[in-house]
Amino acid sequence: MRIPRACDTAAITIVAICVTGCGGNTGLERLSRARSLSADLLVQFTRAADASNKAVMATSDEASIAFARDAETAKHAVQTDVEAIDPVLRALDYADELRLVQEFSPRFAAYREMDRRILDLAVENTNLKAQRLSFGPAQETADAFAASLETVAPLNAADGWRVKALAAAAVAAVRQIQALQAPHIANAEDTEMSRMEERMAASEKKARAGLETLGPLVQPGSRTALTAAAGALDRFMALNGEITALSRRNTNVHSLALTLNEKGKLTRACEDTLAGLRAALDTRGFTATR
Repeated sequence: MRIPRACDTAAITIVAICVTGCGGNTGLERLSRARSLSADLLVQFTRAADASNKAVMATSDEASIAFARDAETAKHAVQTDVEAIDPVLRALDYADELRLVQEFSPRFAAYREMDRRILDLAVENTNLKAQRLSFGPAQETADAFAASLETVAPLNAADGWRVKALAAAAVAAVRQIQALQAPHIANAEDTEMSRMEERMAASEKKARAGLETLGPLVQPGSRTALTAAAGALDRFMALNGEITALSRRNTNVHSLALTLNEKGKLTRACEDTLAGLRAALDTRGFTATR
């Protein structure tokens, strides 16, 4: 039996409503998904940049490594979001938003490469390690050198002031080397560091010459103190060599400089693109296209 034409029309209308409703829901879901991914993109990128900055500024190897790991995790999340949002925008046929994502991808690739260089430098912490050596073992050894010379006694009373002056000059020479360690660690210029190292070498010669001159001027019992002082000076100069070698690598100084300059430009470019993507999606209303 044939269904009346009025029923045919009603059935077609119901089917049309269902199809339109399903298409609308699909479009709304895609738009909502795109907005969610764009928001997460900006959040994860901000987390990555912040964690990287903390790795550069960290004051311990453990903290640097932990923050570097956090940065890598966040960057991986950014890449995952980029790969997820691309097909959603294509399905929505949002050409402007898709263009922004395509602009972001090479910018983010450049950012990741720069950030990898920075984090590799940051976790080495050579300037921080040099500083710890300078303020720790080198300080202790320099103090031991000074303490040994405080106990020397002149062989002849007439040489008393000369012995004191030679000992004081030797200690001052070592202190001069110590004073140069901090600016050497902070400096990024090879030429300036070379000048400091030349001054250190000159001070070392003064200290050793002082010990040699003191030898025949002190009592036999003070020879042990001079030997101890010479040993302390040897240890101090060995530590100073480690300090200047670490300082020369300048990983903390270089990572900070890259963060403030080249990486700063890449970060702003990425953030601007992601902010533009969010703003563009926020202005979108639902228009059923599929």
